[in-house]
Amino acid sequence: MPRLSSLPPRLAAAPLAVGYATPEDAERARDRARVQGNNLRRLYRTKRWRETRLEVLERDGWTCRQTGILLVGQYPAADSPVIDHINKPDGNLALFWDLANLQAVSKAWHDSEKQRQERAAAALAPR
Repeated sequence: MPRLSSLPPRLAAAPLAVGYATPEDAERARDRARVQGNNLRRLYRTKRWRETRLEVLERDGWTCRQTGILLVGQYPAADSPVIDHINKPDGNLALFWDLANLQAVSKAWHDSEKQRQERAAAALAPR
């Protein structure tokens, strides 16, 4: 009788945060793993993105468009500024750079409510 072999794993393991010299090294490893699955992620490190980010912050008066709090904190503070894509660009460069699709929000709002909205939309999307 033949032996049963184990099935290959379906999902790759996320990079471990344990074993890195600093938390920054662990974050860089996670970023590298995310970049492999998202071609637009590299654009966040460009000069054009830094300029666009500043333009959006100045347009919105350094105020969160969702909660109204001032964006005066420094990362990782809850009131630090995050530039959010209202509609996910999903590979669409024109939508990625569209100023009408960008808003200044607080890190706290982006990391909680925005993520909740995106998970709910993903659950409703046809597979």
